[in-house]
Amino acid sequence: MKNLKLTGDEYDALEFIRRGAKTDRVNACVGRNAKRLSGLKLIQYAKNGSLALTPQGTELLFLRRCVQALRALESDPAANVDDDVVQFLSRKSHIAARAEGGFELTARGRESLADIASQQN
Repeated sequence: MKNLKLTGDEYDALEFIRRGAKTDRVNACVGRNAKRLSGLKLIQYAKNGSLALTPQGTELLFLRRCVQALRALESDPAANVDDDVVQFLSRKSHIAARAEGGFELTARGRESLADIASQQN
């Protein structure tokens, strides 16, 4: 999963599937990307034709949320971050609570962000 290069449209399709469709029909975004995401084993078709995330797809979306949180906290220590992401990043020593409120990146968090940025270029 580390070497996957997904487009923003593919991430949007995964997020739409994660939230669950309100109808049986998929939207255009999911329709365009379903074949590739299924081939990457990030989504799977049920017998009734509906789509669901695989454990790998769920993990990929969570890791994306973690990276987005690190970037947000880098620019604004008071940025709003989901509780599950805060727990994970704190446990991995990527962020630390500030006395004034909010969170700051640790040296390990900055190192991880630099590594991610170098891989994307």
